[in-house]
Amino acid sequence: MSKKKQPWFPPPALPCTGVESHAHLDGKHFLNDLEEVLARARAAGVSQIGQIFLSPAAWAKHRERFAAHPEVFFLMGIHPTDAHEFTPDILDAVRETLRLDSRIKAVGEIGLDYYWKECPPATQKVFFADQLKMAREFHMPVVIHCRDAEEDTLAILKEEGLYGYPLLWHCFGGDRELAGRILDAGWHISVPGTVTFPSNTALREAVAFIPEDRLLVETDCPYLAPVPYRGKRNEPSYLGYTIQAIAEARKEPVDALWTRCGDNARRFFGL
Repeated sequence: MSKKKQPWFPPPALPCTGVESHAHLDGKHFLNDLEEVLARARAAGVSQIGQIFLSPAAWAKHRERFAAHPEVFFLMGIHPTDAHEFTPDILDAVRETLRLDSRIKAVGEIGLDYYWKECPPATQKVFFADQLKMAREFHMPVVIHCRDAEEDTLAILKEEGLYGYPLLWHCFGGDRELAGRILDAGWHISVPGTVTFPSNTALREAVAFIPEDRLLVETDCPYLAPVPYRGKRNEPSYLGYTIQAIAEARKEPVDALWTRCGDNARRFFGL
């Protein structure tokens, strides 16, 4: 029996000025239809896509899949849940990859994750600090992953002198108070499709509070698909639903906000 095709709900019509700041397109979820996914993104107004590589091995294995797509730029970092596999050789490999590939525009996603229990917080903290030092060594922006670890994440960023440094808080899901602390540190915030979930009032209130020059959007695909695809595989073309929810929360025109968030991403990543 053939697999049932995912229904298609046309996203809002948008100019081709948006940027997908955070996507995982190198895994099994996009093994069979990457070209179609990238074509749909372009048709939906996504002009550039930030592809995350979570290891030098993933970069080496999958970077050629994007060789014909200059609109895709790269980010590189070791995820906190993989920090228990850390060795100095891995950090050296990340450093060498940053030297080799000019398509890598930021170090990330890196940070702390206390939701998953496989990797002890103490191990995560050491590896997080080491990667922050590396980002500063290369004068590259940082993209943060933080789950159930806000206080420790903020403390380490302060200890490592990252306040005022180019930093993007990826997949923000907090409230206005946390957004304020991030903004006070001079950083940017990227909002995912969870802003479309009906119960997520606190996030929509926070989104309305973010200054217009510090706001980016992302899918974090294949995860966190927005309504009307919640629970399904996410992809960059669905960003239109996210920006529509954000525009409603901010009481702004969708097209102008879409372009402005794209401009913020281009400026942040140096695209």
